[in-house]
Amino acid sequence: MSWTKVFATNRYARFAYHILDTLEAGIVLQGTEVKSLRLGRCNLKESYARCQDGEIWLMNCHISPYEHGNRENHEPLRPRKLLLKRSQILKLEREQIGGATIIPLRVYAKDNHIKVEIALARGKQLHDKRAAIKEREVERETRAAMRGKRS
Repeated sequence: MSWTKVFATNRYARFAYHILDTLEAGIVLQGTEVKSLRLGRCNLKESYARCQDGEIWLMNCHISPYEHGNRENHEPLRPRKLLLKRSQILKLEREQIGGATIIPLRVYAKDNHIKVEIALARGKQLHDKRAAIKEREVERETRAAMRGKRS
């Protein structure tokens, strides 16, 4: 039986980027990072992934230091290696050269392994963001009108 528990999500990513493709990646963590993650102390807001030397690294992902950690505690913003298949890494490298960005969407546990859902994305223009806001408001008004109609 498979179970998942989400530790952090990047809600801003779907607003600021057009999501082209998503992948599930493993992540290399230290012990105190895992403990801190399980307490929900993770922030993906300004994080991104970068291809370096045939590897994918997660940058700017803030995992707070573990409160009960000792001198072996981790650096909160250190780069963390993502575990992907070679073909996936090559695809991401090609797309990144073409102008796409790799961003994390969420960090979660799946069958006792910490995973990161990463997305290949292109940044939205200002008018795209305005259109998304307008669409959301129309949806909200429609739902409110339907609720009022039922009464």
